[in-house]
Amino acid sequence: MADPLRIVLVAPRNPLNIGAAARAMSNFGFNQMRLVNPYEVAFKEARSAVHSQYILENAEVFPTIAESVADCSLVAGTTAAARRDLHVPLYRLEPAGELLRGHLVAGKPAALLFGSEKFGLSNEDMSHCHWLLRIPSREEHGSMNLGQAVAICLYELRRDADAAAHRFEPAPTVSAEDLERITSLLLDLLNRSGYVHATTTESTELKVRRLVRRLGLPAADTDTWLGIFRQILWKIGKTPTP
Repeated sequence: MADPLRIVLVAPRNPLNIGAAARAMSNFGFNQMRLVNPYEVAFKEARSAVHSQYILENAEVFPTIAESVADCSLVAGTTAAARRDLHVPLYRLEPAGELLRGHLVAGKPAALLFGSEKFGLSNEDMSHCHWLLRIPSREEHGSMNLGQAVAICLYELRRDADAAAHRFEPAPTVSAEDLERITSLLLDLLNRSGYVHATTTESTELKVRRLVRRLGLPAADTDTWLGIFRQILWKIGKTPTP
């Protein structure tokens, strides 16, 4: 199914920001970029569009916002404004994301507008929007870099609350046999260094064995730790027993 979301950059000034927006689109699986009266016509060569040059190559350029969103049944704009009278509903990013997702899931075309780096969306630009969204940022510094703003908004659209609760599978831990080998080498080193005293040998061994097991060492690190301890032992003139 064709991507129903159009990312519309209104009067963008910096080709690097356009490239960064394209990269964010590629990261989150969106590919319909539209530009309204871009300041720099060489945006298609933006070096910041890593692995997303195809988005820039297929980007469409329009002289007006009205033409760029003509095929969309929902137009949402982004703004850093928090208090001024915007004449249209203003949502935080999270509920705005839900509204947009619902529209896109139904396969209905929608546009998400981002203003220029210098001025944002003007009142005239906003008049084309059904509603606006604001990324919750610090009041004293509400404006964001264009590429960052695109990335945050698209992440919100792709965010899945159920999937967010999923944890990656933990790495396999060291086997009991390998833990004992590591413990033996470490105890050998501690004895050689004078850390272990004759009167506390048994209790120290118990503490070290418990300590090693509490570390939760991943299996992939086994050879590294064994190699480190063996090298130290070799340096101090003792060849460890395999």
